Amino acid sequence: MIDMSLFLKSTGIGLAVAAPIGPMALLCMRSTLTRGVGRGLAIGGGIASADAIYATVAACGLAGVSEFALAYETPMHLAAGLFLVYLGLKSLRAEAGAAERTIAPGQGLAKDYSTALLLTLANPPTIVMFAAVFAALAPSAGFRPLDALATVAGVFAGSLLWWCLLIGAVGALRRSLGGAAREWIDRLSGVVLAGLGVVELRRGLG
Repeated sequence: MIDMSLFLKSTGIGLAVAAPIGPMALLCMRSTLTRGVGRGLAIGGGIASADAIYATVAACGLAGVSEFALAYETPMHLAAGLFLVYLGLKSLRAEAGAAERTIAPGQGLAKDYSTALLLTLANPPTIVMFAAVFAALAPSAGFRPLDALATVAGVFAGSLLWWCLLIGAVGALRRSLGGAAREWIDRLSGVVLAGLGVVELRRGLG
């Protein structure tokens, strides 16, 4: 039987991991404001899935996967940084309302999901953090398969819950904003995304 207390603790961990505002949160809020709730949910789902993947690696003690990810941490940061800079510059160069005119509802969801998944996976130290937390949560005899399932499911549920709450709040704000306001927010978020991309590049080169 799945340990519900372990599931609830892991849900709290998933919430705590997802809550800090960073490049992925900004990307999610920007997409929700300028392209709609569906696009934001696709990005939130990708982030939550990446958290669940790293939680699986940590809970199952997959040392080989952890070592591989950490060994390639530098190129991952460089790739993530370049892509964030690209997204930022793309926002700055976009014509007013172009995203809403050219993207029909339902289009691009898979692309948004995969982009968010890969960008979130480009932060291998997350494995180390999950491993440390799970070491504190694990029973003295270690995780059983059902315990590992409870922790991973809890992390995914907590992370997804946070993104749904954030997207719901931003989506409500979107309805009260005009097209001009959304355009300016898109441009501002582009500047911030590009800046965060530069930070990632410096992490990779440092």
